[in-house]
Amino acid sequence: MTFTTLCYLIKDNKYLMLHRTKKGHDINAGKYIGVGGHVEERESPADCIRREIYEETGFMAGEITARGFITFVMGDVTEHTFLYTCDDFTGEMKAECDEGELQWVDIDKVLELNLWEGDKVFLELLNTNKDFFTVKLIYDCDDNLIDYFTE
Repeated sequence: MTFTTLCYLIKDNKYLMLHRTKKGHDINAGKYIGVGGHVEERESPADCIRREIYEETGFMAGEITARGFITFVMGDVTEHTFLYTCDDFTGEMKAECDEGELQWVDIDKVLELNLWEGDKVFLELLNTNKDFFTVKLIYDCDDNLIDYFTE
């Protein structure tokens, strides 16, 4: 079982999206995602997302808001992801990110990007639901979303 974090930074009604183009053997290659990563030993999810935001973007996060908990089921692999938003950050955005290109995208245009099908499910919830939510996304061996459940 793996624990990860994911955050959508918000500024001027835009999300900061990471277009994954730079890592070899990347399950997210070519997709647009938020920033985040694996929770390391002795880290809380909040510690992790603050570290990941800084490492990937150069921004220092202030207040972060826990928005959801996502369970990804992909064959024999299950990943649990803590979902955050953050509109309180300082610093300058990195010119280069090791994992791809960082782009500010209008929130109402994000669903037009090359996203995982399951990401569209929780992004809709993120955009319309102010409460904390949970989502379970089930993918087949070809990375197709075959079912999902929300609460």
